Amino acid sequence: MALEITDATFEKIVLNSDKPVLVDFWAAWCGPCRMVGPIIEELSDDYQGKAVVGKVDVDVNQEFAAKYGVRNIPTVLVFKGGELVGRHVGVAPKATYIEALDAAL
Repeated sequence: MALEITDATFEKIVLNSDKPVLVDFWAAWCGPCRMVGPIIEELSDDYQGKAVVGKVDVDVNQEFAAKYGVRNIPTVLVFKGGELVGRHVGVAPKATYIEALDAAL
């Protein structure tokens, strides 16, 4: 299951992780976000122990969404060593996210 990441936990979970981190910025009211959600959950299972997969609800947690220029959702960001190394805006097939995570491994 994907981790729920908040503004309070973002730095610890994402920026200080020793593994690559995929973060899905989403909102409950967003139709395309609901399409990406199951893919994110699958990736969480697929990459368990290899990468961190989490979600940020932008309605409740806006600090890091603003910091990383998330203006449209869903936006999926990939971090490695605390640095942003990948970004995908909108709905994409699972293979797109796999490619981004594999590049960061």
